[in-house]
Amino acid sequence: MRSYLSADAALIRSQVADEELIPSDSDDLFLIYALLLRSKGADVTSSDVHDAWAVWMTMRNEKHAALVPFSDLDKETKKEDGPFVQAIRRAAKLKIGATGR
Repeated sequence: MRSYLSADAALIRSQVADEELIPSDSDDLFLIYALLLRSKGADVTSSDVHDAWAVWMTMRNEKHAALVPFSDLDKETKKEDGPFVQAIRRAAKLKIGATGR
């Protein structure tokens, strides 16, 4: 049986436009994104997504070069969060459409 967070994570994953952008072994990352979906919904920001990714990456590789605050990232690295922001926003709109709220 899947939890409601697993279902939200799968919905977000299904909304990522380019599957090649999805890191391997990222089920835990999408669970964190599911928390963003439930807490921020369509108001999620790139900074929120980066922070979620940073939690996930900290558990995997504490020395990753992008483990800095979003505001300290270069422009190109900041853009990498965009597809996931859009996926979470699309998932939020789908959930609102399904429930009417």
